[in-house]
Amino acid sequence: MSQWIEIVALENIPVLGSRVVSVDSGTDIALFRSTDDAVFAIRDACPHKQGPLSQGIMHGTSVTCPLHNWKIDLASGSAFAPDEGCTNVFPVKVEQGKVLLQLEPATEKVA
Repeated sequence: MSQWIEIVALENIPVLGSRVVSVDSGTDIALFRSTDDAVFAIRDACPHKQGPLSQGIMHGTSVTCPLHNWKIDLASGSAFAPDEGCTNVFPVKVEQGKVLLQLEPATEKVA
């Protein structure tokens, strides 16, 4: 099991917005914050054409890719029908106002 790593203060992620972190493997991870301060961590690449999900519009617990309007579930990384595909999501939690992340994906990219 991967270690929890402190990434950023919760207050530094805008509500209904995102912040991107780059990890040693060269992967960019987008951190999203909902209106109730839930945080989601997802690979910053849409499963369709690798669009930057961090630049999309967050609504509820999903984000719309800015390139082709694919809607991606932030909890699972899966595209909503009729689109198909999945991107990695990462374990994330908030403790004492700090966002902690595990660098091993919770889900493996399917397509």
